[in-house]
Amino acid sequence: MSSALRGREDGPEEPNALAPHGFPGHLVGFVDALRARGIAVGPSETVDAGQVLTVLDLMDREMLREGLACALVRRSTQRATFDGLFDLWFPAALGQRAAAQEVEIPRRADGEVDIFELRKMLAELLSADPSGQRTRELQALAAQMVEQMGQYQSANGPSFSAYQTLKELQPELLISKILAGLAAGGDNSDFDTEVARRAARQRVRDFRGTVEAETRRRVAERIGRERVATYGVQRQAEDADFLRISESELAELRRGSQRLARVLAARLAARRRRARRGEIDLRKTLRKSMSTGGVPIKLAARKPRPTRPDLVLLCDISGSVAGFSSFTMMLVNSLREQFSRVRIFAFVDRVDEVTHLFDQVTPLDRVTRRIFTETRVVGIEGHSDYGTALRMFAEDYPEAVTSRTSLLVLGDARTNYRDPALDTLRELAGVAKHAYWLNPEAEKMWGTGDSAARRYAEIVEMHECRSARQLTAVVSRLLPV
Repeated sequence: MSSALRGREDGPEEPNALAPHGFPGHLVGFVDALRARGIAVGPSETVDAGQVLTVLDLMDREMLREGLACALVRRSTQRATFDGLFDLWFPAALGQRAAAQEVEIPRRADGEVDIFELRKMLAELLSADPSGQRTRELQALAAQMVEQMGQYQSANGPSFSAYQTLKELQPELLISKILAGLAAGGDNSDFDTEVARRAARQRVRDFRGTVEAETRRRVAERIGRERVATYGVQRQAEDADFLRISESELAELRRGSQRLARVLAARLAARRRRARRGEIDLRKTLRKSMSTGGVPIKLAARKPRPTRPDLVLLCDISGSVAGFSSFTMMLVNSLREQFSRVRIFAFVDRVDEVTHLFDQVTPLDRVTRRIFTETRVVGIEGHSDYGTALRMFAEDYPEAVTSRTSLLVLGDARTNYRDPALDTLRELAGVAKHAYWLNPEAEKMWGTGDSAARRYAEIVEMHECRSARQLTAVVSRLLPV
């Protein structure tokens, strides 16, 4: 049962168990938390969620979870974030679980936890066939472990740590024992063994997730769920910092690149429709207004001359910004039909054209690998050299940038204290119709250390693009129509 609904279950009542305006206010607070973590929830979805609550058994927590997910979650990639926030806003208990008392952690004669026996106990539970009873026992064991093994004294008082709970137990060491339990009675074929091994690893990951969820619940009671939500709930891949993005988040961005490309294409199409109206022709407007004493009653517009501009990308793909540049190249390449021509150049300390590598539908990680193996982007040292790259680009590809070209430079502008070739960039920007610089570093870091961002920003317009969401907004605003 959801103690957030009942107000009290297993422990002392939490001060902020419900919002001041009762359950409707609590639901609105939950929706606000979803929005803060990048899940777009509008008024209609909020109303739908309220309607769902009128037909569900509110004492069935899992039914409540699934009902709200149906109303509020649009994509499967949002489910992990939704579940993390649901566990904070609709906790399974308050304080120490009463059901946790049914499971007793084994101890030695001196009163210390017997890690060997605890591992044996956990291995037996994880090896058992899935059932509701097994799930409840694992949850109770996780709760007891957090209560007895995860407490520590922080600067602000007692708190809980999932790392401290599991550091001595090390459940990953139990995979072989779990595997033996799962393989018992099977034909021990290679296929069945591999299936059992993956199942064992998944069960260990699930138990670790149970401990982490229990820890977040206990910490949220002490410092508030809003604060825990800022760091303890999985963020959307679109909000991940390019310079600190994990492999799983980058893989999710790769899978969602086509969706983001469709969003950008729709925005560009809307801008193009507005641009077809043409600019105000002052001379024609004044002539039409002579009969009204010069008061412009009817506006005359110049005849628009729609053209599809050229787009050139110059991308730093060194280790520090490789994820950002690779994703941006893939994203912009998906918009190729929006431009008369798209050319993509990559560099580390040498520059080479890589447009042909995007002609085929190839996974992003494979494209990046091909850039390093099939092109000449790395010289002798292999460290970012913006000055050399800019000069080589201007000398080797003088026809790439023309008066119809929009130039996008991607990189963090960290030159390793080498000549930034400001004059070369000034010449390129002077020829191009538009010139912009997209920087994945926080603006407060521009100009620090070996960064020449501030100096480059004096020549071309520079924009901070730390996440895919920010990148999409900036690119949709800057790309020419």
